[in-house]
Amino acid sequence: MKDNSVKPEEKPVPVKADVEKKAVVLQKEDKPVADKIKVGHVHMSGCTGCLVSLADNYGGLLTILDKYADLVYGLTLADVRHIPKMDVALVEGSVCIQDKISVDEIKETREKAAVVVAVGGCACYGNITRFARGGQTNQPQHESFLPVGDLIKVDVYIPGCAPTPQLIRNVCVMAYLLLKGNKDQQDLAKKYLTPLMQLAERGTEACGCDLMYDVVNQGLCMGCGSCAAACPVRAITHEYGKPNVNREMCIKCGACYAQCPRSFFNFDVITGFEGILEAIDGALK
Repeated sequence: MKDNSVKPEEKPVPVKADVEKKAVVLQKEDKPVADKIKVGHVHMSGCTGCLVSLADNYGGLLTILDKYADLVYGLTLADVRHIPKMDVALVEGSVCIQDKISVDEIKETREKAAVVVAVGGCACYGNITRFARGGQTNQPQHESFLPVGDLIKVDVYIPGCAPTPQLIRNVCVMAYLLLKGNKDQQDLAKKYLTPLMQLAERGTEACGCDLMYDVVNQGLCMGCGSCAAACPVRAITHEYGKPNVNREMCIKCGACYAQCPRSFFNFDVITGFEGILEAIDGALK
């Protein structure tokens, strides 16, 4: 009698064929390659806080580098030894005039870049580096620092110590739209960048008195306290919600003026504010 308790050994079912039948082939989305602009980050004498602020854009920065800009130079972000030609140069920090290499590099940056952007209070106005003394910096002989605009022509200022990540991101997007966008996008970019270009035209000198003339006396101060927080020598206090500048203590470094969000107030931006935000949001999607 045949024993049915022992079943014959079953052959394994070929899994590969079934998987191949069921597998869904995911095709990579086809999208046009953007006509990118070339951007470089040039680091002079500073604390690197502006670079940290740039990096704090996280996904927004990755989107910009993926769609709109090629980073062609940056001491900490790109392995390039010499300054190449570029569309936009983001310059951080002030220039030590005892350091010949730094002086040569900032001049070379002006020659190689179509647009030079001073990023942060040190690059725009000198900030605390104006108050440097021998022995307080890296080397005792490095004791004289100048904002970038005292040595070369600067096209755009991004004020702040450090500037907000959003401000740096927005300027990068607007620079792309200005150089590569259609007419409507270029008009929006001009509206956004005009106040920052006017700051560059204004010059490299700024102090607490300028803050009083241009902001407080014009009724623009909102009492946020940014100026007092930025002052490195505590020359600014708040009296009844408004800044009070001690002129004897002020070292005229421009930190307060660079940090004030109303120092570059402009009505042209207000009228196009909604369109500007839509353009930025659309670019970062």
